[in-house]
Amino acid sequence: MTAVIHGEGLGKEYRRGLQVDGGLRHAMEDFVRSPLASLRRKKVEMFWALKDVSLEVREGEVLGLIGRNGAGKTTLLKILSRITRPTTGWAEIRGRVGSLLEVGTGFHPELTGRENTYLSGAILGMGKAEIERKFDEIVAFAELEKFIDTAVKHYSSGMYVRLAFAVAAHLEPEILLVDEVLAVGDINFQKKCLGKMGDVARAGRTVVLVSHQLNQIRRLCHRVIWIDAASVRQDGSPEAVVNAYEAAMSKSEGAPVGSRTGDHARGHFTGWEIANPESASPHLLDFVGPVTVRFTLKLHEPIKHGVHGIALYNADRQLLWARAAYELDLGPGVHDLVYHFPMLPLKPGIYTWMVSFWDREEELIDMGDLEPEFHVLTPSFQHPLDEWTGLLNLPSEFNVRSRPSVLTSEPSE
Repeated sequence: MTAVIHGEGLGKEYRRGLQVDGGLRHAMEDFVRSPLASLRRKKVEMFWALKDVSLEVREGEVLGLIGRNGAGKTTLLKILSRITRPTTGWAEIRGRVGSLLEVGTGFHPELTGRENTYLSGAILGMGKAEIERKFDEIVAFAELEKFIDTAVKHYSSGMYVRLAFAVAAHLEPEILLVDEVLAVGDINFQKKCLGKMGDVARAGRTVVLVSHQLNQIRRLCHRVIWIDAASVRQDGSPEAVVNAYEAAMSKSEGAPVGSRTGDHARGHFTGWEIANPESASPHLLDFVGPVTVRFTLKLHEPIKHGVHGIALYNADRQLLWARAAYELDLGPGVHDLVYHFPMLPLKPGIYTWMVSFWDREEELIDMGDLEPEFHVLTPSFQHPLDEWTGLLNLPSEFNVRSRPSVLTSEPSE
């Protein structure tokens, strides 16, 4: 496939802060207060919002851009969409480009929803005939049939963004640049927006998508670029890049849950691993089941009434599973706390263990400085539509068995 987006050494430098010229009066006042200071040239502080970024996007490819707020993702999209010029480098785009950078561009509060649909569509590059052809579909998507002839100043914020996204989502460009506009409206409408973006991606159009919804990045994108501190940190498959990003973010947020400094005089955890199946890393899972997980505990003195607790959390801090064992009688030495799971049906992502060991009411040992995170790289066995994606990733087989028809005959007299 041919490259439709190509950029080399892209960089954008901005002046920090806003410099205001106060006029002759303020200049004279400054001179009277401090003649020498007023004559000195004020130091201008500059910073790079984007620096030395090169990329290539092929026709029909869906590219995801991830990174912290302020990393430079939006700046890159603005350069590609010709909203801003790069300070360094160049970019070439072949094809009709549609940009969804700000939902609601061109809306006027005094105009009705119908009028704003035509106005916003025209600003986004749609012709009048195209808007008329798609008008009913846009209104149905926004769920505003009863209010389409009402001035948008009377709309709630949810109604406003629904109509704005509906207009933008029905563009038909060859290349679509999308900047974090999927998280609009309520939860049900967000799912509808994500489904629409999935349709766009499956239609074979080229898409560059910025989003903090990492599960959607995994599902929609063919390739992901992680932008960090204005530069490209990693470029590769969605699973590899998103997992690396999640791991870095979890470490940067401070000590993980279960890593409190406790009294380790009586013992401590020395490590943990996914013992079965064997993989490239003891903290990586690429198999649904069966799975064996082993936590190693070292005790310096006997414990007669030990209590062991374990919990599993996903990246959203949802509790997925927990268990406890009571009245454990363990002597000094090394003990393996082993869990055998016939199946561990987790979606791709990052997960966290919280493990502790107690002596009745006194908490003795937690995971200390161990890294409780692990990555799941299993394939997805779920529904292809995002709104029907659940917490579990259960493999299953489906087939259709047609039963032979049973012919009934009339009883003979």
